[in-house]
Amino acid sequence: MTPVSESPEHLRSRPHVVLGVSGGIAAYKACELLRLFTESGHDVTVVPTAAALEFVGAPTWAALSGKPVSASPWDEVHRVPHVRIGQSADLVVVAPATADVLAKAATGLADDLLTNTLLTARCPVVFAPAMHTEMWEHPATRANVETLRGRGALVIEPAEGRLTGADTGKGRLPDPAEIFAFAQGVMRRTPTPDLAGRHVVVSAGGTREFLDPVRFIGNRSSGLQGYALARTAAARGAEVTLVAANTELTDPAGVKVVRVSSTAELQEAVTSAATSADAVVMAAAPADFRPKDYRDAKIKKAEDGSAAPIELVQNPDILAGLVAARGAAAGERPVIVGFAAETGDADGSVLDHARAKLARKGCDLLVVNDVGGGRVFGEHDNEAVLLGSDGSQTAVPRASKDAVADAIWDRVAALLRTDA
Repeated sequence: MTPVSESPEHLRSRPHVVLGVSGGIAAYKACELLRLFTESGHDVTVVPTAAALEFVGAPTWAALSGKPVSASPWDEVHRVPHVRIGQSADLVVVAPATADVLAKAATGLADDLLTNTLLTARCPVVFAPAMHTEMWEHPATRANVETLRGRGALVIEPAEGRLTGADTGKGRLPDPAEIFAFAQGVMRRTPTPDLAGRHVVVSAGGTREFLDPVRFIGNRSSGLQGYALARTAAARGAEVTLVAANTELTDPAGVKVVRVSSTAELQEAVTSAATSADAVVMAAAPADFRPKDYRDAKIKKAEDGSAAPIELVQNPDILAGLVAARGAAAGERPVIVGFAAETGDADGSVLDHARAKLARKGCDLLVVNDVGGGRVFGEHDNEAVLLGSDGSQTAVPRASKDAVADAIWDRVAALLRTDA
């Protein structure tokens, strides 16, 4: 059966992504990234280096993309591929990006089809590095990364974990699904990321306060909104520190992740990171109370069926503490964003309670979620109202949590421009 080819008009209506693949062992992971792009409706041209084809052959790339694949600018010269491919791209993603390709891109070398494409592209360019830790940390690589970032390219921080052989450390290619989510965020934004050069801190998840070695007091926060905030901030060019409390989510691409469990650990990590931050977004759900006494052994059931009393004490207010620390330093930074998961009751509506919280906490922006009936928790969509300390009120209609995150960063970016 002859496959039905797509019309040129239809292809032009689809976002055109160039997927550059360089010669690292992680090249096989780019197959999954390619699948994510094609299955979501993108028109993808794969441009491997000759070294990449030693790891994954051209027939694989051609079969997955539905297009011929070449590493050489000498194939189909009449189509001028070394210029045409970059000129027609809406986004270029190089994954994995080896130290060699980063060096060539930084110095403007163009000795194959991929490096020619990088020189002719006028769209956003994303590099997802993958290499051994020593190579990533080498001064030459660091200088090349800074050069590329200075020109507006987005170089994702590599992940930490198992590398080739028995080695572990920083240099692992981020999860393909997270690179794809990062790329989607880039394509939603303007060519100049509005958070470039900013350091932002995001907290996510729910803290746990242990009663004994096996039991804890916790909450239903999944961390999805906090992770969306971290992911979208990175796509907008920010240096992102994500303080994650008890989540099982994949690390967002290009984000430094600090893992914590208790509210005290969350407070310590956020407060430390905030000293160098331009903005702090407290999307985590800290437990308001913790047991006064921790039992070293599991609490046993009473034979008479009586319940063991648990005395609780109040945890520190992390959000209020951040505001107080900023005031003590007599500064305007960081911009501080709080979250309010509210339900209405006899004493007031969701917004009534949220406005009271905003006044009490003193933050710059409060993201209000109506969680009546368990809404929001664990869902991939969200809706919110953004209350500003200036009296503003902005409704964010139901959309993906990434879209809600972008609406929050729009407000934060505006506040940062005002303070500049």
